[in-house]
Amino acid sequence: MQFVEAHGAKIPAIGLGTWELSGHGCSRVVEQALRLGYRHIDTAQIYNNERDVGEGIRNSHVRRSDVFVTTKVWTTHFAPSDLLRSAKDSLVKLRLSEVDLLLLHWPNPHVPLEETMGALAHVRDLGIARHIGVSNFTVALLERAVAACPEPLVCNQVEYHPFLDQTRVLAACADHGVALIAYSPIAQGHAKQNEVLTRIGAAHGKSAAQVCLRWLVQQNVAAIPRTSRIERLSQNIDVFDFELTDDEMVEIFSLGSPQGRLVHTPTEPEWD
Repeated sequence: MQFVEAHGAKIPAIGLGTWELSGHGCSRVVEQALRLGYRHIDTAQIYNNERDVGEGIRNSHVRRSDVFVTTKVWTTHFAPSDLLRSAKDSLVKLRLSEVDLLLLHWPNPHVPLEETMGALAHVRDLGIARHIGVSNFTVALLERAVAACPEPLVCNQVEYHPFLDQTRVLAACADHGVALIAYSPIAQGHAKQNEVLTRIGAAHGKSAAQVCLRWLVQQNVAAIPRTSRIERLSQNIDVFDFELTDDEMVEIFSLGSPQGRLVHTPTEPEWD
């Protein structure tokens, strides 16, 4: 397994996203992923599956110190006292003494960012989270967050796949030594319908989805593909035995545009 490193955090390059997974199905997929060699599990308060994720981690019998666990604070808990309470509640649901990474899930313009960043840093100081970061932050918001936070931010988790140009966000992350973690890295299944990705994959004996993940890994980006299918788990982590050429990387980059975004919310910021 490769790692993406930032401010002392070692983030496994491929993880499991758990959005829309719940109940026994969720815990079973988490357990199986860890047994297959995954060491990075991503959840969130709004997914309403932290209990299931925690159960899967325990059932896997993988040492807790070997698993990098991320959860995310929902926007309604960004006031300082709410953030601390909700972070503690996440630990109770996960049945963990700490998480490895705690993120702000989306920007919330109704709570001063400076107050929220101070509270997030306090949560780290208390040992509730080993590392902290943000998610779905634009370049401007990332700049503000880094400036306002007394502790280092280790990542910005954003939508990123070959069809979405994230050049500006990537550059801003690099400027601040912040890792980028890509969600929806296979473009929610659209990758398999793309001729370029399929052709490049065939040249390496890999699928279009594996090409997407390898493209991200070669940019030093971590990816958290979500799947509920056990057979897909082994395919998604099997991307460390081939390398895309420079020409292939360029060809994949050419598929991206600012209009390639798949995930939208009513309160999303004005994207870069």
